[in-house]
Parts: sequence; C-alpha cells; structure tokens
Amino acid sequence: MTPLVDLPPISETTPITEILARNAQLYGSDVCLVEINPEVDETRRITWKDFDLVQPSATPDPTNQRRSTTWKKFDDLANRFANLLLSRGLKKGDKVAILLMNCLEWLPVYFGALKAGAIAVPMNFRYAADEIKYCLELAEVDYLVFGPEFIGRVETICDQIPRVRGLFYLGGNAPTFAESLHTLTSYCSTDAPEIKLTAEDDAAIYFSSGTTGFPKAILHKHLSLTSSCFVEQNHHGQTRQDVFLCIPPLYHTGAKMHWFGSFLVGGKAVLLRGVKPQTILHAVSEERCTIVWLLVPWAQDLLDALDSKEIDVDDYVLSQWRLMHIGAQPVPPSLIRRWRERFPNHQYDTNYGLSESIGPGCVHLGVENIDKVGAIGKPGYGWEAAIVDEAKNPVPQGEVGELAVRGPGVMTEYYRDPEATAATLANGWLYTGDMAREDEDGFIYLVDRKKDVVISGGENIYPVQIEDFMRRHDDIKDVAVIGLPDPRLGEITAAVVELKPGRTTTEDDLNAFCAALPRYKRPRRIIFAEVPRNPTGKIEKPKLREKYCGKSLVATQIER
Repeated sequence: MTPLVDLPPISETTPITEILARNAQLYGSDVCLVEINPEVDETRRITWKDFDLVQPSATPDPTNQRRSTTWKKFDDLANRFANLLLSRGLKKGDKVAILLMNCLEWLPVYFGALKAGAIAVPMNFRYAADEIKYCLELAEVDYLVFGPEFIGRVETICDQIPRVRGLFYLGGNAPTFAESLHTLTSYCSTDAPEIKLTAEDDAAIYFSSGTTGFPKAILHKHLSLTSSCFVEQNHHGQTRQDVFLCIPPLYHTGAKMHWFGSFLVGGKAVLLRGVKPQTILHAVSEERCTIVWLLVPWAQDLLDALDSKEIDVDDYVLSQWRLMHIGAQPVPPSLIRRWRERFPNHQYDTNYGLSESIGPGCVHLGVENIDKVGAIGKPGYGWEAAIVDEAKNPVPQGEVGELAVRGPGVMTEYYRDPEATAATLANGWLYTGDMAREDEDGFIYLVDRKKDVVISGGENIYPVQIEDFMRRHDDIKDVAVIGLPDPRLGEITAAVVELKPGRTTTEDDLNAFCAALPRYKRPRRIIFAEVPRNPTGKIEKPKLREKYCGKSLVATQIER
C-alpha cells in the first residue's frame, strides 16, 4: 500500500472525490462496501473476482450473495475507470450515464466519472427503452455504462443515440454492440488522474422522479455533493464504526446522500437488494447495521410482519441498531407511533429533501424532537427555509403557503430547460412546490404538493391530511387521495385504498370511519385498488388520475 502522505483537510468546498482518496489513504484495508444480493438471478450476476474488487473472506459465501470491497480497491477501480474515460478522449464536463442495478461496482463507477472531470448521470433502472433514450438525449450523454439487466433495452436504442461515443458493459460476456468494462479497465492505471476539480465544477445530473411526466435533468456542482456529506453527518453524528444499510436505488439522491455522512468519516455501507422484512432484518443482524433509512411502505410491511408474527425480532441481533430515519414522502404519524412501540430504543428522524436540493436534510426533524412527530422539522445544517404566498412573500405563521429552501445544495439548474429553472429558482431560493405551514415553535409541517391540492366548491382540500387520517384504519395498507372532475363542484375527492392482505373492509366501513373528518374533507368516492409508488416511495398520482379521471368508476359516490 502507498505510504501515508500529508493529506489536506476536507472542507465543505472540497470536491467529493478527495474524500474517497483520503479514505483510501487512511483506511485502505478496511471494508467499506458490502453487497448482499439474495434475490438476483444467477445468470445476471456480476462477478469481478478476477479483477480483485472483491475482498477475500475466511468464510466464502458459496452462493455469491455477499461481496465486499475495501477503500483501497474502491479508489483503485474509480481511478481505473477515470483513466479509461480519459484515454477515450473524455473532456471535462462530458457526461457519463450509469444504468446499473445496485451493486458493488456502482459507486466506483460513479466516482470514477467524477475523478475524470465528467458529469455523472445516474439513470433509473426502471426506465423503458424510450425513456432511456429520452434521458440520454436530454442530458447530452457521451458515455454509457450498463449492466446485464439492460442489454435488451440498450440494444433497442443503440443505433438511435449517435452522440453516445462509448457503450461500456459491466458484466461477463459483453454483447456485440458494447465493450467489456472489465477488460478495458484491467489495462488502466490505478493512479489518480491529474484532473483539477473545484467545488464550482459541475458534478452530476440527477433526474426528477417523473411523477409529473417525463423527468427533468437536475444539474449539481461538487459543492452540492460535498455539502450533503456535512449536512448528514451533522444531523446524525456518524462515526467510522457506524454501518449504514442502503436499500433504495443508488441512482436517486436519497439513501446514497444519507450514506455520505458515513462516507465523510470512513463508515461502511451495506447495499441490500431486496425489501422483504425478513431480508432487511437479516441484513441488519448479520452485518451489525447501526443506521437504516427506510421508505414508508417498507417500514409498514416490517411492522405488519411483526404484528402478524410472520417474523420475530428475537430471531435477530438488533441491539446495535441505533437510528431509523425515513423520508422521500409524507410520513404518517401513526406509523412512527407503531415503530416506537416496537423499537423504543431507536432514535428516529424524518428527513425532507428533493433531488433539486441534493436529497436529504434541507429540513429535518432531529432525533431530539420526537415529540414533534408529524412535522418535517426545521431548516437543516446550513439551510434556510421560508413559507410564501403566490407573490413569494412570507405568510403569517400557521398559514399554508409554498415551502422554499436556500442552501449550498440547491441545484444549478434544470439542464437545458431555462423556463422550468426560472419557475423554480429565484435569488438562490428553490421553490419546492410543496405546501406547508409552520407552528408556533418554528416546526414545519407538509400539507401537500401544490399541484395535488383539490379545489372542491372553492375549498382547498389537502389530500395528505386525508391520507394520514385514513392510514390509521387497521385494515388499510396504503391510500392515495386524488381529485376527480365534477360538473357542480369542479372537483371531488376520491380515496384509492389498498387493503392489507386478507382484510375485507367495505366502503360503508370506511365511510363510517371517515365520519370523524370535517364534512368537506370526507372522500366522496372510495376505490379499492393498488396504490402505485415509484422506486423512491412516492405515490404516482398522475397514473391514478389517468386511470380514473373521466371514467366510470366501480365505486360509490357518497352524497354529503
């Protein structure tokens, strides 16, 4: 291993690549990434053991479901990929798209692109071929790295993306239209490329979640990425001994940016493929995870499995688990009350953020404020927040307005979309589109998405408030409230209700339950159906509107 050298201090204006280089110098032989992959098809498994990425184990996993690597190998692979890109003529500011399932190689590829001076472009692994093509063109991508799961989709469009100069395949037996990344990087140096980076350099394009149609391309600087490390570490006090369980997709800003708090101090991440309650608890137990970030549906499923005795906490080692935090969507207070009953020793935090504000923490509850469950919290470390009216003037405390945030993690722009950028950014403020209110103690509560507000008979109705109430019903697994056209009132509210397995609650039961709501907030229609959520846990209300608006519903309209 290279002898230790004097390392410059890491600050909030340090390019994030320098944190990786420092960790490799200080903690080179320590395991930093673990991949647990219990659900993958053997034919699609990525194996780079001959590339020396995987950490040897005294007790090898015969199923190859667990792989790990060290900080030194992580950094070496990132440098190899960076040097490959530079040998192919990549210039600073070129774009490198990443179309991979969560795997051990994902983060080294991401950091390799950054080390080369490129803009990393993570892509949603659920995109269909036409969506992949759309995003490649929107972001003006120059190189694409993809894995086995995407061979068919990429082959469909490979002749239609002439700007993409290199197609790199990560896996065995590369298809004829792409080159093997394994083979190419094996000839490249592990020395760090001599590319000068600053906090003001463009670093990444993330795509919006697409719940409002085709996604927008969100451009961030290195400043955004590094600031997320400091925000998260400030909020949750990660140390090098913490082990972060990362379940959500790495293409999104969410969980990866939460791990960045551990990354800053040399803490380990466990990348888990699978969201079953047993899978999550087994990973926490076997890997001694201390921090777990969950989406609402996963937390609900875990609690339901415990309530039904499908799983038993006594079968797992969970005493080291110190923090459960949750975000990406409004969190029902009833869910947290249930969690606290099951896990009374856990710290709990809610984190609010957007891809436009580099994911987590521009507003957060704080583990010390458990008495304020239901709020998203106060401005996070280094952030400001305001609640404003249509003219962007602050509203009186307690009134509903649009939440705006300002801080070092605000995006630079929507790439190649000046109109959308101008509608969202002004004087450093990011106007989130979320409606919120502030209580007398300065805690912010989400009310709903601005575009999701239902206006019925001139009355503003906020679906999240109805959803939170209805989730208290013991038989409801999930619920989404949308507005449907009405010739008299303009819109009426409809509740799309997904019941827990085996439950037989009726419309009459739910109407009686909702009688506790103010009359104007009671759903006018009840629809029993699955509630669709995207990979980051957000309800896909446009899909529900498309499905149900203007069509005959097999449901009862309740006259009030």
